[in-house]
Order: sequence, then C-alpha cells, then structure tokens
Amino acid sequence: MPPKKKLKNEKVNTQKTDENSADDSDGEVKRKPNRSKKTTAAADKTQKVLQNKASTEFDDQDFSNDSKTADGKLWNLKIASWNVDGIRAWAKKGGLEYIAHEDPDVFCLQETKCSDAKLPKETTAVPGYHAFWCHGETDGYAGLGMYSKVKPISVKYGIGNPEFDKEGRLITAEFDGFYLVNVYVPNSGRKLVTLPKRMEWDSEFLKFIEDLETKKPVILCGDMNVAHNEIDIANPKSNKRNAGFTQEERDNFSKILKSGFIDSFRTKYPEAKGAYTFWTYMANARKKNVGWRLDYFLLSQNLSSNFCDSAIRNQVFGSDHCPIVLFINS
Repeated sequence: MPPKKKLKNEKVNTQKTDENSADDSDGEVKRKPNRSKKTTAAADKTQKVLQNKASTEFDDQDFSNDSKTADGKLWNLKIASWNVDGIRAWAKKGGLEYIAHEDPDVFCLQETKCSDAKLPKETTAVPGYHAFWCHGETDGYAGLGMYSKVKPISVKYGIGNPEFDKEGRLITAEFDGFYLVNVYVPNSGRKLVTLPKRMEWDSEFLKFIEDLETKKPVILCGDMNVAHNEIDIANPKSNKRNAGFTQEERDNFSKILKSGFIDSFRTKYPEAKGAYTFWTYMANARKKNVGWRLDYFLLSQNLSSNFCDSAIRNQVFGSDHCPIVLFINS
C-alpha cells in the first residue's frame, strides 16, 4: 500500500474510546430446555445479531490497492461511502469494524436514521477521526454522517431549501484542494408518488454543485437513488417505471455528467456487469446478485487526472447497500 499524503488542514488528536461491550466471542447462543417463548425470542434475536456481525469475513478480504493515475502517480487519499440503512443497527452488526479494515481518510455515511442524541456511543468518538452529523426532524429517517482524519476547513449542512434541509440530506466539507459533498438523494417512492419532489431536488442539486465548482473542484459521493444505465441494474426492462430507474431520473443524472462530472466507476470499468451496490432484502436478492448500482463517486472533470481507482466492496455486509471506495492522488 502506498504511503498516504496528509491533507493540509488541522490534524485530529487520536483518542481512545470504550470498546463495544457485547460479548460475541464464540458467535453462538447456547440453548437451554424449558424456556419461555419470550426468553427464546430474545435469544434468537441475539443470535441473529451475532450472525450478522460475523457475516463479513474481513480477514479474507484484500483492502489494499496499488492503483495509479494515468501519468503513474500512486493514490494517496482514500474516501469511502456507505448507505448504512440505520446507524444503530449497523453498529450492532459490526459496522465499525469496516472502518478499521478499510482505514479511509474520509468516510461518508448515508441514511443514518438517527438524531445526535440517540447515536450509539461507540460511533461518536471513533479513534483518529473527527465526526460530523446531519439529521432530519423526523427520527428514523434519512440523515448523514462523516468521519475525517483531518479536520475540514469548513463543514456546511443542507442544500439551502428548508423543505429538503429538514430531512438531513447533504453535508459539504471543504478541504484544501476540493469540496467533498456527501448526499442522500430523495427516493421517488412507490408508484412514483414523490417523483415531482425528486425532480425539484435534482434541479436544485445540480445548481448547488455547479456553484461549488466555480470555487473549487468537487468530489460527490453517496446514495444517488438512481441506476444510470441498463448495465447498472439487474432487471432493467421490468423497472422502467419504478423509482430509481425512470427515464426522468436517469436523464437528470446524465445532466450532472454533461455539466462536467465523471462517474468514477464507469470511467475505470465501462463494461463491468453485475457491479451493484444495493440489493433488496427480499427474495434472496443479494446472494443471487439481483441488484442496483445506486451509490456513486462523481468527480469534477478537472480532477480526472488525479483519479486512480473506484471500488465496490460487495463482500462487506451490514446494510442493504455495500460500501464504495475512491482512490485519488490529491
């Protein structure tokens, strides 16, 4: 693994935090005879949590990367992004272990579904990272988080529209050489009941990132809630009028690319099939790899010479999405 170049802003002071107190050393719950139904249900729930926690075989995965820019420079900055589908459940499933193994310089989370007051203690003080949170007015809905080894120059929340900002959908962190935008784009809903709201978001979001680009290059990451092309979804024909694959949503994503952004994964792997980041919990979809690519790293065109690689960690579990990772030379 190449050495990492430190971002030039303020460094974080590493602090120890309490370990998760759950004891899962043997991964098995012993069953005793003649228990009440309530006790049995509680034990079964505990066993399920332990199994979920152990479902990612971190030691069997290779998190190293030796990618380079087109002119041969090794990456020195790693940014990870993950829709965690509820940070409280994610933490119980061993989500923090991912941070230890991936060791990103910046880690963006979407759909935390949690107010600051209800964040699990172990998620609020991860050693080596500054933490930033953006939650909505409704607990259990939307929300974002960001961990950074280096304190950003500034961190701002929201897109500037109160209707969207009350939901907790956008964090913008400014670093020396770029803005990092962590986003959770609104879903168009069943039977597309909120497609008009989504269209309004798309329009305002494009203006927002275009304005940022007039100041510094932009790295955009998160759950964009759209599979851009047919190669990005397992069943394109049957999803033409479903949320996340309507022509309207896909066209608006294309507008972002036409405005001067690149889709980092497709830039590197234009023909890769079966490269998904989301699978419904139903019908054993993940095991069958019947999925959608909804999570992205988009880069300003003038950062393309800094781009090294874009990875999908589809063997990391703990959510209905998996993490994605960007490697650049900053």
